[in-house]
Amino acid sequence: MVLPEFNAWSKLSLARQFALAGGVVMLAAAVAGGFFVSNRIEAVVVRNTANATALYMESFIAPLTQDLATQAALSEQSRLEIGRLLAETALGQRVVSFKIWRPGGLLVDASNRDVIGKTFAPTENLKQAWAGEVRADFNDTGDEEDVAEHALGLPLLEIYTPIREVKTGKVIAVAEFYEIASQLKLDLIRARSLGWLTVGAAMLLIAGSLFAIVLRGSRTIDRQLAALSELASRNLALRLRVQGAAARFSSVNDQVLRRIGADLHDGPAQLMGFAALRLDALQGRVAGDKALADLAAVQRAVKDSILEIRNISRGLSLPDIEQKSLEDILRGVAETHAARTGAAVAIQCDATAAEVPSAVKICCYRFVQEGLNNGWRHALGKGQEVRLSVQGDLLRLRVLDRGPGFPYLPVDFGADDSGLGLAGLTDRVESLGGHIEALNRQDGPGAELRLELDLKGAA
Repeated sequence: MVLPEFNAWSKLSLARQFALAGGVVMLAAAVAGGFFVSNRIEAVVVRNTANATALYMESFIAPLTQDLATQAALSEQSRLEIGRLLAETALGQRVVSFKIWRPGGLLVDASNRDVIGKTFAPTENLKQAWAGEVRADFNDTGDEEDVAEHALGLPLLEIYTPIREVKTGKVIAVAEFYEIASQLKLDLIRARSLGWLTVGAAMLLIAGSLFAIVLRGSRTIDRQLAALSELASRNLALRLRVQGAAARFSSVNDQVLRRIGADLHDGPAQLMGFAALRLDALQGRVAGDKALADLAAVQRAVKDSILEIRNISRGLSLPDIEQKSLEDILRGVAETHAARTGAAVAIQCDATAAEVPSAVKICCYRFVQEGLNNGWRHALGKGQEVRLSVQGDLLRLRVLDRGPGFPYLPVDFGADDSGLGLAGLTDRVESLGGHIEALNRQDGPGAELRLELDLKGAA
């Protein structure tokens, strides 16, 4: 079962399908690309700003914290000096808070005196700083020790910089600074906007270019489909006209044959009958054995001619096609054949079609008539059968016998030496959109003539 959504989708043009499917993909790609680019820009800007600030701050703070290499806490003098530097320098005036960390998350100095001496769980940035890496976060004051900084409500750049011992280069502490980053916030907004605009413009350019190509191809396909549809309609109309003309020709031909049969019956047959009567009247006037023998031979020839003319006339004539069903017509053909030849014909009909065109009735009549005649001539009338089935618009008609079958296959109905006399009948069937096939029976010896016809195309 085809879903309605799929059916509606298949009815859309190629360009619309691409616009919908490609639009979703491009939008998803643009969103993913925009987030990636903006995050990368933010990471690079924050890292560069942090590195510059860390280098500057380390040059001031590192000399004042060297005593941490030999003792656990800063001296009071070092604390005062760090406070003075942060208060008097231009960069220090942008630093609203600082912390000095010892291993294990111990705070040995901070601008917020309430947290000095407390131990906090080391964050990932703190761990990386102890490993010797400068780390930074923008507007990330959600850690436990950042309560005071979070309360300021300012955009802050949080920087972790390792402090090394001058002699050995070993990391002896980590300095954490909170710098007011209002300008950085504006720079990041501009950078993100530029990134989103760049990605969006690139995606729109790609989508527009691809859509233009697909639209052109879709219109070309639509034009070709329309032309093919129009050509198919013309071909169908032409085929129907040809079939109609062939059917009318067959009807006219049948009328001509009917007239010829009537003329043979009313003309030569009557004259030959009169000749036979006159010969009978002369029989008593002829003397001599030789003359009587010659007269008897002439009488037999005349009577045989009369019988042959009547058989030909009967074969050329048609029953009342219009008023009879196809089944009745075929049963009439079989009964006439059986009465003439003495060979029984089995009839099997499975025809549920209410209406069969007259041209099809005539075609089936001639097909069965010719098939039974050939079966009598070549199979001596053994096991002759007629099978008819109509299922929907498909008509199947078969004439079978139990003779020797066809000596070679396929049979060329138009060949002069075929002995079938079905060449004209084949043209009649093909003009109605059907076809004839000759087969040897699969269930034993015998031949089969098969006709298949589409009633819808023959109407």
